[in-house]
Amino acid sequence: MKIAERWFVWAGMVLLGAIALAGLVVAVYAAWLFHDLPDASELADYRPPTATRVYAGDGTLIGEFSDERRIYVSYDQIPTTVIHAFLAAEDRNFFQHGGIDVGGLGRASLKNVFNFAAGRRLEGGSTITQQVAKNVLLTNESSLNRKLKEAILANRLEATLSKRQILELYLNEIFLGYRSFGIASAAYNYFGKSLNQLTPDEAAFLASLPKGPNNYHPKRHPGAAKGRRDWVLGEMEQSGWLTPAQLAEARARPLVTRDAPQRADYKDADFFVEEARRQAAANPQFGEQLRAGGFYMRTTLDPTLQTAAREALMQGLENYDRRHGWRGGWGTTDFADGWQAQALKEQAPPERRTWEAAAIESVSGNTVRIRTAKSDRSGTLLAADAAWANANRQLRRGELIFVEPKGGQYALKQVPRVNGALVAVEPQSGRVLAMVGGYSYALSSFNRATQARRQPGSAFKPFVYATALEGDFTPASIVLDAPISFAGGPNGQRWTPENYSRQYYGPQTLRRGLELSRNVMTVRLASSVGMPKIVDLSAKMGIPGLSPNLSVSLGAGEVTPLEITTAYAAFANGGRRVTPYLIDYVQDRNGETIFRADNRNCRECGRGFSGQESPRLQPRGTQVIDPITAYQISSMLEGVVQRGTAASARGLGPWVAGKTGTTNEYRSAWFVGFTTDIVVGVFIGFDDNRSLGSGEAGASAAVPVFTQFMQSALKERPARPFVRPKNAVFRMVNGIEEAFRPGTERQAPSPVQAPAAPVGPQNYYDVIRREQEAASSAPAAGPAPTAPPPPKKAPAEDLSGLY
Repeated sequence: MKIAERWFVWAGMVLLGAIALAGLVVAVYAAWLFHDLPDASELADYRPPTATRVYAGDGTLIGEFSDERRIYVSYDQIPTTVIHAFLAAEDRNFFQHGGIDVGGLGRASLKNVFNFAAGRRLEGGSTITQQVAKNVLLTNESSLNRKLKEAILANRLEATLSKRQILELYLNEIFLGYRSFGIASAAYNYFGKSLNQLTPDEAAFLASLPKGPNNYHPKRHPGAAKGRRDWVLGEMEQSGWLTPAQLAEARARPLVTRDAPQRADYKDADFFVEEARRQAAANPQFGEQLRAGGFYMRTTLDPTLQTAAREALMQGLENYDRRHGWRGGWGTTDFADGWQAQALKEQAPPERRTWEAAAIESVSGNTVRIRTAKSDRSGTLLAADAAWANANRQLRRGELIFVEPKGGQYALKQVPRVNGALVAVEPQSGRVLAMVGGYSYALSSFNRATQARRQPGSAFKPFVYATALEGDFTPASIVLDAPISFAGGPNGQRWTPENYSRQYYGPQTLRRGLELSRNVMTVRLASSVGMPKIVDLSAKMGIPGLSPNLSVSLGAGEVTPLEITTAYAAFANGGRRVTPYLIDYVQDRNGETIFRADNRNCRECGRGFSGQESPRLQPRGTQVIDPITAYQISSMLEGVVQRGTAASARGLGPWVAGKTGTTNEYRSAWFVGFTTDIVVGVFIGFDDNRSLGSGEAGASAAVPVFTQFMQSALKERPARPFVRPKNAVFRMVNGIEEAFRPGTERQAPSPVQAPAAPVGPQNYYDVIRREQEAASSAPAAGPAPTAPPPPKKAPAEDLSGLY
């Protein structure tokens, strides 16, 4: 064989070997590529992580729990305008290609030659199907491997899912900025609208975002955002989805979006929503999936009552703060350039949406000129506010303050340091209707309604009296109101409790002792009944963990506002303990109910009721006290409002009951009040438990908050007479109809008989009658006895300090 032929044969063999080797490499690479490829069929049942939406009892959206804020919508729920906008922006031939748009890829490559030369951003050629494959099944790495996998998966997706299913996945999966995943969430966060409310220009703006939400942020880059929106509108017109007239009209509209993404339009329920989240997260039925499972959560919240509760508590805390004077501005400025931006770094509580940051320009007596930081307007403070501030601490030029427009001038505002809580519960069921855990959730998310344990003071006394009434006592039973002391006080001293007024009135009925919150009577009664019984009944009613010490009878134990409020529910509902709850029921993304708070069975609820009596469900809760006892306490606590320490709430009308509470050194102020349909607990106190100040008792600090809230609550739930137990015996005692258990009515004293121990020169019942007359004419709450001076004063200092 010639040399040339040999070289030719050898070259051919090498070439064939190279081809074989290349084929082997390709085969190995293809095997590796396909081995590592996800299964596209998984998408048939795929649902992206979806937010749990939280609703009030009336269906108002109040919040959501999510890692990705997404509202999943089916293809049939997506308006045609929205679909056309995204197709115009991302994949005009989506319904024609098989997963890869060869023509579109070629056009993109050609355009990129000119884009590269002009320094513009290069266009991608990925179809919507490819983007679904990338977003759901692959990573965001930029490599040839990923692009090949994307193309292969796109082909498989087209064979596995319908076009509608692919588009549905895409529109629900994509991130569109503003913490929005999917088009439904974006429509709400950007425009506060549902999808079917979007105009073409708004739909076009959303369709402009997938390529780079931050590049088209409507507040940071408004020009780029509107320009991209208008380009999408133009693409819609070229595709025949908008007429030229519609295009012109849509482009003429300004791009108006919300300032920031919002969880819900209703903003008064932050404390409630967070407590619902904590309880839901602790529930194994849906705890792990709470932020991604797309649950529908219906709560017990009443938005009208919640708003009233927030306003009443904030106003009450501000009123307390105002009583204790102006503390000075929260900063200073010299009015140099940029002072407004510096001032705006300090924000007013978001719950006070009308407050503005401002600086004092000049002070001349009570004529004070100010300039607002945001609107840069000048004005004057109300003279009364200036006088109030100057009385405690002179206003000065340059002080930074908060103001609120009022009648052409500005009111001076101050964020209170004191805090508190208000909780409202439905006594028949335990549904928490409203919950406010502090002055401002933005300033402090600590929920004082559920997390703060404080001494309730005299607000605990009804449980002492209820224990006595469960035994041998009646509302007309006589207990001596006179000095008493016990061994076992601090440092080996005797413990000598005192009345708030440090006056004593001799023998008195249980009713009067509770109405006027007599400490010594309560301790004497607790000693007679026995503290173990009182502690045991309190635990059954919902206040566990108390010690059987006599000081506990005056409220020296610790409770949360929610605990004591729910415990009071037994007085309003006939003696049953109910469990408070915030979550009514939860449904999964398929509409199946996976949790329901009311788990009572109703075997007849499925039958028809035409002409028949409706089925009756058993009342909720466990019977813990006799219905007669519950009625007796309710009647006595109604007397607290009508004639006793809460007389300032008397204007709410009849059938409103409650009890004030104040603790040692005025550290906490309480009022727990109720009607047959609502129980409300109010707590006022500093977080560090320091004194509220002399005279800041439950009657002055907490009752006004309750009164303001109930003025709204009674419009929705008018007060009704307390339910009279069928087997109770009623007798008139000292002009008041009292309830007795059968047989105990014989213990009622005759109003024409004098007690065994007279008080001064007057008959005991004359003293009571005069007290009632004085209370009924008093303009405000507080024990103001008109009886003769007491026989003697307590010999020792009040060691309990609880009243």
